[in-house]
Amino acid sequence: MTLHPVQSFVAGEWVMPGERARPIADAATGEVFAEAGHGGLDFGAIREFAITKGGPALRAMGFHDRARMLKALAAYLNERRAPLYRLSHRTGATMADNRIDIDGGIGTMFVIASKGRREMPDGDVYLDGGLEALSRGGSFVGQHVCTALQGVAVHINAFNFPVWGMLEKLAPTLLAGMPAIVKPATASGYVAEAAVRIMLESGILPEGALQLVSGDPGDLLDRLDGQDVVSFTGSAATALTLRSNHTLLSGAVRFVAEQDSLNATILGPDAAPGTPEFDLFLKEAHREMTAKAGQKCTAIRRILVPEPHVEAVIDGLSQRLAATRIGAPERETTRMGALISQAQRQDVLAQAEKIAAEAERVHGDPDAFEVDGADARAGAFLPPMLYHCADPDRAARVHDTEAFGPVATVMGYAGLDHAAALANRGGGSLVVSLVTNDPNVARTVTMESAAYHGRIYINNRTAMDESTGHGSPLPHMVHGGPGRAGGGEELGGVRGVLHYMQRTAIQGSPDMLTAITGQWQKGAARPEAATHPFTRAFEDLAIGDTLETGERAVTLEDIEHFAAFTGDRFYAHMDEAAALRNPFFPGRVAHGYLILSFAAGLFVRPDEGPVLANTGLENLRFLKPVPPGAAIRVRLTVKRKTRRTDSYGEVRWNVEVVDQDGDAVAEYDLLTMVRYRAPRPR
Repeated sequence: MTLHPVQSFVAGEWVMPGERARPIADAATGEVFAEAGHGGLDFGAIREFAITKGGPALRAMGFHDRARMLKALAAYLNERRAPLYRLSHRTGATMADNRIDIDGGIGTMFVIASKGRREMPDGDVYLDGGLEALSRGGSFVGQHVCTALQGVAVHINAFNFPVWGMLEKLAPTLLAGMPAIVKPATASGYVAEAAVRIMLESGILPEGALQLVSGDPGDLLDRLDGQDVVSFTGSAATALTLRSNHTLLSGAVRFVAEQDSLNATILGPDAAPGTPEFDLFLKEAHREMTAKAGQKCTAIRRILVPEPHVEAVIDGLSQRLAATRIGAPERETTRMGALISQAQRQDVLAQAEKIAAEAERVHGDPDAFEVDGADARAGAFLPPMLYHCADPDRAARVHDTEAFGPVATVMGYAGLDHAAALANRGGGSLVVSLVTNDPNVARTVTMESAAYHGRIYINNRTAMDESTGHGSPLPHMVHGGPGRAGGGEELGGVRGVLHYMQRTAIQGSPDMLTAITGQWQKGAARPEAATHPFTRAFEDLAIGDTLETGERAVTLEDIEHFAAFTGDRFYAHMDEAAALRNPFFPGRVAHGYLILSFAAGLFVRPDEGPVLANTGLENLRFLKPVPPGAAIRVRLTVKRKTRRTDSYGEVRWNVEVVDQDGDAVAEYDLLTMVRYRAPRPR
């Protein structure tokens, strides 16, 4: 039989496996069908190719250009999922598992692309926080900025999610402007290879932006420096070995890890049998034990239950597990497939034996179970195995041993403090979940446990129909955890992107910071616009362009009319004596929203023009009361420009309202959509 050669893609070429290639077996049948492993690659040349080709090409693009690239790449993959589904069945994954891995990975890329467009600037410098005043007069200021690192991101991925695990790292890396070298686990690397082929064949990625190493990473880590990043998913033991690399330590190479996790779920004391929460708890626990045959870094390993409900949970969960159809992954009726390999099956059994020294197996016999459409002995199948630990306080193995498969242990707790303490004994996890309908229970568990877990997932009858599940990391939220879980934080929207960027403190004059950041900074020059900015197209507006309006007096009649018209009769606007008793006011003053309305009247043009819509204002502050008889005027400055569609972009204006003495009385950012002079591609 001819074996499928799982190739590497390096320095712009596909490379066949070498003499040291490892055989890869179908998880469900045991048939050896592929091989992966190179005969020795030049990792210095591979890194150099990424740095000299991929890095400059990506950095030449802005955040929004890279976000559009990611969106196009995700759409291209999304249209070509079917071959990945079929291939992924060989990993033991069911169709439901494939949706988690393949659809979930593509969805993650879509979300990161969207966040790049919505939350990052249309440029290449990301502002981290606001402007810091470093001098009394404002001529010397500071700003934290983030720019792309100029090395390469090395992604070392686990076997259980060959697509999601790759794309959830790749999306923020490329958005940051950094090239990637992807090293998938050999056992499922053929799926990652197929996905990489699709991405490269799309022609969307710049040359050198993505390389694939199928097999041993050789001396790649020894060639990295402080401009590089290593992002790892896998066991704590492997993570420790990698972290200990002399080059990584001496060069302070960034190392992001997502590793072993003894995740727990807690049934709240209020969630007794018969409540919606109790049924929800059983459903979640069952799903997390059986999805991907329990081979999930976020799967539930410890099930913490009020002592009076232990028996009911064991009975209810055992019934659900007994009804789970184990079988050939491609069958529609199969609810749990095989583990990735016979080696993994043996490892799970070995770890389960350690747990069995402290807990009784109450469901699932690895020597007697049925498999539909496949040979249980030839394939890497196991039944879901449930254990009960009667004395979790004295036990140790149930809190430090992860059987990376369909294995979980039920244990009772005496009170919420006890439940939190047991959850925390995992030494740091990716996620702890809580099923309760009592907000006080949720707060107590959060305060007692948050320090030990990267995510706390709380579910009840209100959220259950829309919640995503205990084991679902979302691209919007950080994915990682302290201690045993690795101490990393992947994903989290823009937070994940910042792992691949350098935060730098820039100090200088406002003009210097404006030039660097591409955003007008308070105190920088404001060249007076030759024509009204609302008459100019998006392309014709320059950062810093400023309109100075004429004045408008504010009268007592204006204040009283506004009060009558709006119904806002707050005493500071209507009662002189009461206003004088208020330490904030010199007597009756104009409404803040009256000032905003008058300000708009000073700078808005009534006739049709490039400005399409006012979509809101942000950062509004009222700085000085405006009494009757005062006069106001406006300084309107182009602060930032962002392309939004092929026909218009967003212009952020700094609006400063000042009185007759030149003092600022109000300030805010105004957002408008402004038409392009000529259509632009998205």
